[in-house]
Amino acid sequence: MHTSEFYKYELQYAAQGQHVAGADEAGRGPLAGPVVAAAVIMPSDSFIDGIDDSKKLTEKKREKLYAKITEQAVDYGVGIATVEEIEKLHILEATRMAFSRAITQLSAPFILYTDYITGLKLPMPYTAIVKGDAKVYSIAAASIIAKVTRDRLMIAYAEQYPQYGFEKHKGYGTKAHQEAILQYGPCPLHRQSFLRKLYEQK
Repeated sequence: MHTSEFYKYELQYAAQGQHVAGADEAGRGPLAGPVVAAAVIMPSDSFIDGIDDSKKLTEKKREKLYAKITEQAVDYGVGIATVEEIEKLHILEATRMAFSRAITQLSAPFILYTDYITGLKLPMPYTAIVKGDAKVYSIAAASIIAKVTRDRLMIAYAEQYPQYGFEKHKGYGTKAHQEAILQYGPCPLHRQSFLRKLYEQK
């Protein structure tokens, strides 16, 4: 159960007639797949019960909340950085790119809060909050959109590359995933720069 602290930014700026946008990402750590960021402006006159840091929620719960968030949001955007961009730019810069792509899709004026990331090149100021997805309602909502979007992509990729089990681990470095990479070799979805340690341990 969240306290009013969880909604304080939305309530504070609503009183001034302004929207708050939250932004977060999913997929910085996996061995395979894109990094996905989301930005969302939620209405401040009603709050969706159950929204939290996506990592604290079950897949089923995230899917239900995703439907409610996308239906009720004032506006939202999703930005994706591909495996090729991750390899070319390195993961942090690719993550910044995904954030920028998501945030610049928002059309309504807003005050921006993000989960902690520095160096975003944006046309507006923003405040980055450590563990923001657990502290700020709008960032938590964005974390759910980003996570569900990325999970759906990885489940779709599993049909193309069934030997890796992407539908189960979503590209993260589980033991089963690592064993599949060593058995079958990497596919185009794998981040080669993330596989060095795995190969060194062979």
